[in-house]
Amino acid sequence: MENKILGIHHITAIAGDAKRNFNFYTKVLGLRFIKRTVNFDDPQTYHFYFGDEEGTPGTILTFFPWGNAVRQGKRGAGMATEIGYAVPAGSLDFWVERFKKYNVIYNKPSERFGERYLTFLDPDGLKLELIEPKTPDTRKPYETEEVKADVATRGFYNTTITLNDIKPTALVLTEIFGYKLIAQEANRYRYATDAVATANIIDLVELPNEARGLGAGGTVHHIAFRVKDDATQMEFHEKIEKLGFHITPQIDRNYFHSLYFREPGGVLFEIATDNPGFTVDEPLEELGKNLKLPAQYEPRRKQIEEHLVKLD
Repeated sequence: MENKILGIHHITAIAGDAKRNFNFYTKVLGLRFIKRTVNFDDPQTYHFYFGDEEGTPGTILTFFPWGNAVRQGKRGAGMATEIGYAVPAGSLDFWVERFKKYNVIYNKPSERFGERYLTFLDPDGLKLELIEPKTPDTRKPYETEEVKADVATRGFYNTTITLNDIKPTALVLTEIFGYKLIAQEANRYRYATDAVATANIIDLVELPNEARGLGAGGTVHHIAFRVKDDATQMEFHEKIEKLGFHITPQIDRNYFHSLYFREPGGVLFEIATDNPGFTVDEPLEELGKNLKLPAQYEPRRKQIEEHLVKLD
C-alpha cells in the first residue's frame, strides 16, 4: 500500500434510543457489536461500533445514541445522505422478507449503475442501502444464527453525499484523496479510488435547489477515510493545511488516530489510521462485551455505568 487514502475507514451517525439502535444493527442487520464505549466529549452518552468479526476498516458503522434528547434530523444538501453495504448477488429477496418480518421501512429493489440495490431506513430514519456489486465482494462476512454468509453484509460499498454544487467537493476527492470519476447517471457522479478494492466508492448527488440538511437523529455525523499509519496521516495533514483548509491536530481515539476538516460542501471529513485497532484494550473474542472507557473517565466508571442504559 502506498501513502494513499484507502477508501472508507468508518462512518459515524446519530441515533436516539441506545437499546433500539443496538438491537437493530446486531439482530436485524446481523453486524457484530465490536466496541461498547462512550462519547469522548460526553461520557454520559454511549459510542457504539458495529462491524465485521475484527472491526476491519471499511466495515465500521458507529453511533452516538443520544436518547430522547435528540431531535429528528433531516437529510439535505451538505451532508452524507445514504450509506451503502455490499451483499452477495441474489440476496436481496432474503432481505426484503427479513425487513417485512421486522417491520423495517424499505423500497422495492431497483437498479443503479447496472447493480441491484435495496433502500431501507433504520429505526431513527437513517437511510441505508444493500447493494449487489457487479464484482463480487470477497471480504469475509460476520454471521449470526439468522443471517448466514450467503446473504450477510460484507462491509461498506459506498456512501452518498448530497450537494448543491459537487465541483468543490469533487476537487477534494480527486486532488487530495486520489479518487477518480468512474461513472455518471443523471445527477449522480460516482468517484472511486483504485488504492483498495472495497469500501472505495463515493457518490456525489447534485441538487442545486436542495435545502441544507439538519444534522440530528437519523443522519450521518461524519465520514472517516482510511490511511495505513500515522506517518501517512500527517502527510495528508500537511497537504490539506497548505490548501487552506482548517484541519485539527491529530486526536487519539483509542482505536485509531484522527484528523478532522470540513470539506467545501459542508460535510465533516475525518482521516483515520488503521492503528492501533480494536483489540488494543480487549481480546478479539471479547469485543463489544464490556464497557471500555477512555483513560480520563476510568475514575468515574461507577457513575457512568449507573447512568448508561442497560443493553443486555
